Amino acid sequence: MTEQSEVTHLPGRRRDGHVVVLRPEGHARPAALGTGPVGTTGGAPSSAELGRHGIRPAPGGAVAAARAGAPEVAGAAGAPGAAGASEAAASRARPREAPVALGRAGHGSRPRALAAPRPRYSATTIARRRRVAAGLFALVVLVAVVVGMRVTRAAPAPVLVPIPQGRLVVAGARPVLPWPATGGAAVGVPELGLVVQPSRQVPVPVASLTKIMTAYLVLRDHPLTPTAAGPSLTMTATDVADAAGDAAHNDTMIPVVAGERLTERQLLDGLMVHSANDFADALARWDAGSIPAFVAKMNAAAAQLGMRSTHYADASGISHGSVSTAADQVRLAAVAMRSATFAAVVDQRTIDVPLGGLLANYVQAVGTDGVVGVKSGFTQAALGCVVLAAYRPVDGRQVLVVAAVTGQGGFDALGAAQQVGLGLIDAAAGALRVAPVVARDVVTARVRPPWAAAAADPVVLTTRSVSLLEWPGRTIVRSFVPGRLRPAMAAGTRVGTLEVTDGTQRVAVPAVLGGAVRPPSALWRLLH
Repeated sequence: MTEQSEVTHLPGRRRDGHVVVLRPEGHARPAALGTGPVGTTGGAPSSAELGRHGIRPAPGGAVAAARAGAPEVAGAAGAPGAAGASEAAASRARPREAPVALGRAGHGSRPRALAAPRPRYSATTIARRRRVAAGLFALVVLVAVVVGMRVTRAAPAPVLVPIPQGRLVVAGARPVLPWPATGGAAVGVPELGLVVQPSRQVPVPVASLTKIMTAYLVLRDHPLTPTAAGPSLTMTATDVADAAGDAAHNDTMIPVVAGERLTERQLLDGLMVHSANDFADALARWDAGSIPAFVAKMNAAAAQLGMRSTHYADASGISHGSVSTAADQVRLAAVAMRSATFAAVVDQRTIDVPLGGLLANYVQAVGTDGVVGVKSGFTQAALGCVVLAAYRPVDGRQVLVVAAVTGQGGFDALGAAQQVGLGLIDAAAGALRVAPVVARDVVTARVRPPWAAAAADPVVLTTRSVSLLEWPGRTIVRSFVPGRLRPAMAAGTRVGTLEVTDGTQRVAVPAVLGGAVRPPSALWRLLH
């Protein structure tokens, strides 16, 4: 008798149309199914035996033998041929059923259906499909990146469109001023940078008006506070000789002695209040080392200040070579009066100095009628000259007005020059007025976002009104200076400045948004 060969296959593997009973190698057969020769209890299990174990035989009858080629076993014990043939015929007549995997007998395993085998593809097809999938994935990633970049990138700034403000001419006719019949004259308003003269003038000797530039340079190079005395200078034999020479020529001086110590402030007081010529030379040598070096600095400063008709030959004005015009002297005095110390020096009626005692100011108008300085001068070549500075009320404001007069003769040449100067100051102040030049909430520009309709453009408005001191016929320039814009801005955000210029007057008026600027939508960012 032939023994049933042991078989070992992968679970559920089909072979020749039969289901193979699978069992790990070396695993004993279940005793219930038999282990003997065919036709005995130890032979191949019959259909009845399989049924008792809950196992349905696969179509085709017998259970497949092992891969080594074991012979096919008959379906029932003791029924060798006919029974097998009839069972095969019956099996072909029944519809095919899904194969089942046999569990391990004796362990309570239940049969389960075998999954249909997966279709197999060639390596070329698999590679092609992988390439297509990779391309589609890359395309999706690229589209996502592009969309993300366009949606999240910074939006462009809105465009600021200024509205031309134009030039504004101050209304009113230019005043007729009381110019002197002889000599030169000019009047100015430092706050406006205004200098008015009757006609073009030629340079003439200006006598001690030269000392205005001397004091201006000394304070520029050696600044003082209005109450400070400053460094001390020791008088030398040269200073003593200068004082003696001035006295011999009947020129104004204050006597000194060798070794005497005078402060910078004392020298400035004597220079500007009592017009001491020897003090002018002493200050010049102290500042520049020599009088010629100081005179060179004087002419350089005159050029820087726009005094085109001025030339200095000395520090005191005794020389006939120190020449200028009334208009240039107005320009110089306007700059010098910005110094609080200079203004304090010239606004003194008297001074008290060693060896000089109590000395009066040659500008007799100082301290009266609002006059606060500045200097007078007289020589036979220059005649009576004066520069006056006085405050006058204009629409509730105190305004400084400066007048210069040269070449006035007569018995009281200095007095005559002062009268002409005061008349010019009063007439000029009467022509001044404070006028509004900018109103509040004036539309100065529009903000145009590219993503919004033009009708919705927010306007830019001034935040306050401005009034300036004006002279009839003057031209006021108004211009809008844009600021930094962002894609999203709240109402009230400052986006620019309206600048107003009138001579030396410059005012900056903040300009803000009258409405909000909203950022662009995600769709606009994507499409643009």
